[in-house]
Amino acid sequence: MLAALLALVSVPGFAAVKEDALAHFKAIADGKTDMLKQQYAQNSRLEWVGGPLDGTYTTTDAIDEVWRKFTAAQGKLKHNVDALRETTNPQGSTVMANVQFAGKTTINVFYVLTYREGKIVNETWQIAPAAR
Repeated sequence: MLAALLALVSVPGFAAVKEDALAHFKAIADGKTDMLKQQYAQNSRLEWVGGPLDGTYTTTDAIDEVWRKFTAAQGKLKHNVDALRETTNPQGSTVMANVQFAGKTTINVFYVLTYREGKIVNETWQIAPAAR
């Protein structure tokens, strides 16, 4: 019975997390860094794998600085989300997707976002090689 109750309570969260992830990708594409900063928990971690911003960023201020550098360099982007997958349990949710950002350059990203209590706690932005 407890499992059934937990399932009922967490079902609305499934759609919300997917929508949060899509809003995150759109905010990146639109260069809305203030909106991005609000999406992170206080002790978030961003793993940026590949490219000139490669590194690990472990405070919201450091993450905000990375997004400001990225959006300043790239400008407004178009984006496409493919193969979005979500796994949720009572402790949190993880969203994985392939996201393509296109503008001055085209950047293919394998994306992993982990949410707890409605905020991003861990993010992996891994630049994927262009398809051959």
